[in-house]
Amino acid sequence: MSTVKYSPRLAEKYKKEVVPALVKKFAYKSIMQAPKLEKICINRGVNGAVTDKKLVDVAVGELEQITGQKAVATFSKKDISNFKLRKGMPIGARVTLRGEKMYEFLDRLVSIALPRVRDFKGVSDKAFDGRGNYTLGVTEQIIFPEIDIDKVNKITGLDITLVTSAQTNEEAYELLKELGMPFKNIKKDNN
Repeated sequence: MSTVKYSPRLAEKYKKEVVPALVKKFAYKSIMQAPKLEKICINRGVNGAVTDKKLVDVAVGELEQITGQKAVATFSKKDISNFKLRKGMPIGARVTLRGEKMYEFLDRLVSIALPRVRDFKGVSDKAFDGRGNYTLGVTEQIIFPEIDIDKVNKITGLDITLVTSAQTNEEAYELLKELGMPFKNIKKDNN
């Protein structure tokens, strides 16, 4: 009996199509120089968590549904009296995806969730941080098919950060474009 190891569709695409395309475009001497996706961090602040502690539990549960991985609550680091916030109070939720779950999530984000955004024309190509990381803000968690819209009592957004090993914004842009990220205005090649 042979066992076939499962590999996500996007991971296979990265190995077979993305790496050769990046090596050709940037003239790397080795395929190991090609940038790769290292992790995806999903972060969500919860408005009103100071007065209602159950909102954080709901946010953690929704993140677990979306990602298929255990999420954790985030806590405030200092006291802010104007917001009635005390140090150590739960104020959000986060999860970090690596490996197969990372590729699965990115595949669902690009092919299913983002096209469900109302009036979607593509994501901004200006959200790179200068070190090859890309942050995307999603305004409604209901774009993910895992979330049952009837059970949602409050529509909130979340931040998705794609952390790559790229050294420059251009390398990260090409990596994400090859992986299928729908950027608004695809830059024209000079060739």
